[in-house]
Amino acid sequence: MVHTGIAVTGIGIISSIGNTVDENLQALLEGRHGISRVQNFDTKHREHILVGEIKRSNEDLAAALDITEPHNFTRTALLGAYAAKAAVASAGIDDINSLRTGLISSTSVGGMDYTERYFYEYLTDPTLYPYISTHDAGDSSHKIAECLGLEGIVTTISTACSSAANAIMMGARLIKSGRLDRVIVGGTDALSKFTINGFKTLMILTDDYCQPFDNERRGLNLGEAAAYLVLESASALQEEGRQPLAYLQGYGNANDAFHQTASSENGEGAFLAMSKALDIAGLDPAAIDYVNAHGTATPNNDLSEGRALTRIFSDRMPLFSSTKAFTGHTLAAAAAIEAVFCILALRHGVVFPNLHFQRQMEELDLIPQTTTVYRPLSHVLSNSFGFGGNCSTLIFSKV
Repeated sequence: MVHTGIAVTGIGIISSIGNTVDENLQALLEGRHGISRVQNFDTKHREHILVGEIKRSNEDLAAALDITEPHNFTRTALLGAYAAKAAVASAGIDDINSLRTGLISSTSVGGMDYTERYFYEYLTDPTLYPYISTHDAGDSSHKIAECLGLEGIVTTISTACSSAANAIMMGARLIKSGRLDRVIVGGTDALSKFTINGFKTLMILTDDYCQPFDNERRGLNLGEAAAYLVLESASALQEEGRQPLAYLQGYGNANDAFHQTASSENGEGAFLAMSKALDIAGLDPAAIDYVNAHGTATPNNDLSEGRALTRIFSDRMPLFSSTKAFTGHTLAAAAAIEAVFCILALRHGVVFPNLHFQRQMEELDLIPQTTTVYRPLSHVLSNSFGFGGNCSTLIFSKV
């Protein structure tokens, strides 16, 4: 098979279902979700919501990264550094600067977890001043680069829940344009009171396990996670003698310009993003074997995405599922962890189940895959849609 895509040579992840790629894979194969009550911080909503929380303290994460006190790494930065280091190790990279290498990271929460913790104390406690600068979304990216020892370009993308997809797409374009040989791409977001309160205000959180694409779906479970991919050019592969795990074959971004937080009724942005990704990949819709859907389990998203999928695939809908019932919706990290899941699906020939589905949506003739299915996969499509109408699609192909 001749590939015109960008090689993926390394992957790293930490989520509520596992601290490693293998742990995440096992949980997906066993249908074991990571949704629970909030334990890591106090919130008045604790008994009313379920989340995909990583049950590791900041101290534990810092120790795993050999970061000693005093430091000003937020949880978002710690999770990101943990996953990015795992991705680089997975690729077998000894010298991160041996090629023209960049980092495109993404986050939506940034350092909000520490801002909300210390905001009222900043005026009176000078020892907390180092945390003021960590509020900025770009701070976590520079912290990750510092942990990697990376000296090349570092930049940050924040387009809500499509952030990591756009980071992956930007990395691919930097390689295709010849500006970089290798790019570490992905996203990281930690849970915080800010996000819980914000989504609670929007009335799109459920007090139960989320049910993507179910007729009775009532909202999403928030989550926290980080994941990164190592993208490399064909010349870099040849020079360093590495074998790709998969190829990023297509990508597309569009905006339906419909509403600040809602998707358009006919899924125009999603339709355009998928169309662009298929065009860049040089594939017909019939070539897609599995769709990892955005599938947030909100009434608006699942209907809008379902209509977009119907427009793209018509009566030849491939197997599809949302894995957010496993991990929760991890915001800026969502597209990155789901990119890892797509690569695992390709490599192991497996479609992961859409948990908690019971009843088909009345408006559409669509039923997600509800059990684990093993079958050869050549091309997998992944959707990620964010507030502000920012819609992105990635297509990964088997080596």
